Amino acid sequence: MEAARRRQHPGAAGGPGAQLGASFLQARHGSVSPDEAARAAPFHLDLWFYFTLQNWVLDFGRPIAMLVFPLEWFPLSKPSVGDYFHMAYNVITPFLLLKLIERSPRTLPRSIIYVSIIIFIMGASIHLVGDSVNHRLLFSGYQHHLSVRENPIIKNLKPETLVRPLPAPCLYIPFFLILFMYFSGCFTASKAESLMPGPALLLVAPSGLYYWYLVTEGQIFILFIFTFFAMLALVLHQQRKRLFLDSNGLFLLSSFALTLLLVALWVAWLWNDPVLRKKYPGVIYVPEPWAFYTLHVSSRH
Repeated sequence: MEAARRRQHPGAAGGPGAQLGASFLQARHGSVSPDEAARAAPFHLDLWFYFTLQNWVLDFGRPIAMLVFPLEWFPLSKPSVGDYFHMAYNVITPFLLLKLIERSPRTLPRSIIYVSIIIFIMGASIHLVGDSVNHRLLFSGYQHHLSVRENPIIKNLKPETLVRPLPAPCLYIPFFLILFMYFSGCFTASKAESLMPGPALLLVAPSGLYYWYLVTEGQIFILFIFTFFAMLALVLHQQRKRLFLDSNGLFLLSSFALTLLLVALWVAWLWNDPVLRKKYPGVIYVPEPWAFYTLHVSSRH
């Protein structure tokens, strides 16, 4: 049987490179062996709780902390409190992602995981620099609800090629790739195990709400919707093999479904806002929460 298999797939015995390619194809198409499907993982309450908590505190709470803490404590000549939050996020998030992958009942291609983690850290570090510069621009009169080129302090900046926003979607591709690869292993052959426990149901709301913030503020709706539909396609594909999502897969899919609903409600609410419409003139209109804040909340005080 082994010899016949090698004749049909000559690259299967071609050394480490071929094995890595085979592992990548397996991860890409989401195939799960019967042995892997039989050992469904329990719900990772500790990891999902820590993951959600640090997302809310270190990512969503970062700009809030910069508004709360006095500027005298963190002068502009030194790292701000938001920079320290961002540094902690860049260390804790990759660690939690690696721990999540370690608990997957399915063996995932380690090389791709490690490369994705490295790229994610590099992108998050670039994002740290951008946020640090943006924090200082806000104290110099930068108006977040206006586009970069329309801001008064940016108009006189030379050369004009410097006035280009950072392509945020590229920074989050490794993050969503890791989540999708983990999701591809969240299947079980037992339909009785395809249920979410009570703590998972309680975490869906804060998790989905955070991803709403990530998608809207990071302007990564296309990347998010592509990942979400890929997850749905994988679920339908595995159902044909009589495989069902386990509690961790249901939690992740439910969080993303709630995120999509919240984004749709957010867009519908601000659909006719003339100022935000001018800042986001493209076909996909997804305003940033902090642009809404500077336009409709902080401008009133």
